[in-house]
Amino acid sequence: MSKKIRLISRLDIKGPNVIKGIQMEGLRIVGKPETLAPKYYAEGADEILFIDTVASLYQRDNLLQIVRNTAENTFIPITAGGGVRAVEDVRKLLHAGADKVALNTAVIDNPNLVRDCAQLYGSQCIVLSVQAKKISDDRWEVYTDGGREKTGLDVMDWIKKAVDLGVGEILLTSVDRDGVKKGFDVDLAEKVCKSVSIPVIVSGGAGTPEHIEEVVRRANPDAVAVGSMLHYGIMSLGEIKQYLVEKKINVRLK
Repeated sequence: MSKKIRLISRLDIKGPNVIKGIQMEGLRIVGKPETLAPKYYAEGADEILFIDTVASLYQRDNLLQIVRNTAENTFIPITAGGGVRAVEDVRKLLHAGADKVALNTAVIDNPNLVRDCAQLYGSQCIVLSVQAKKISDDRWEVYTDGGREKTGLDVMDWIKKAVDLGVGEILLTSVDRDGVKKGFDVDLAEKVCKSVSIPVIVSGGAGTPEHIEEVVRRANPDAVAVGSMLHYGIMSLGEIKQYLVEKKINVRLK
């Protein structure tokens, strides 16, 4: 396990606020992106991830200003997603300062949007955001709209198709584990990481540094996204990294 694991601070956005829920429901405000993003950057985040949780529901886009503000105050990669419906939306986010754009609902309706964006901006800019819900022992279904809407798509089939279309990275979120702080869906993470050759970010479930250690050892993802642990002050990114270093896991230190 020689690759350096990236630790990503995940900020779910609703309107002007950073919010956090349990299994993507019961959302509560935990702060402002303009305060939290620089704080997590200073603590040692390797990347910042913004997901506008209600943009697809309400057809609105307030991410641009948040991305602009963050790009001015932090100097690490920014991924932004939520409500991205067209090539033009991707262009605007990249122009605002995002390094990568996450696609979810729109590409389920129009998978060719992945190919169009990858051809225009490069695969390295295009992230497939997958909200996965377990439906049986070895199967997961793709959901959209904050884990509310079924798609009928099998997670593994959908990821394979998106990789063929040119997506450059997978953001894999377990809806079942999101905000629960009881550990990742390691079986899901392991299955996805072993099936693709592109980077995978695992998200949904981190409550202790041991949870991060477990998913890294078993699934060997490229990155782990952390939300609740940071927002609720359970541990800082610096403390998480120190723990992982002590466990001989390769992370980027400032």
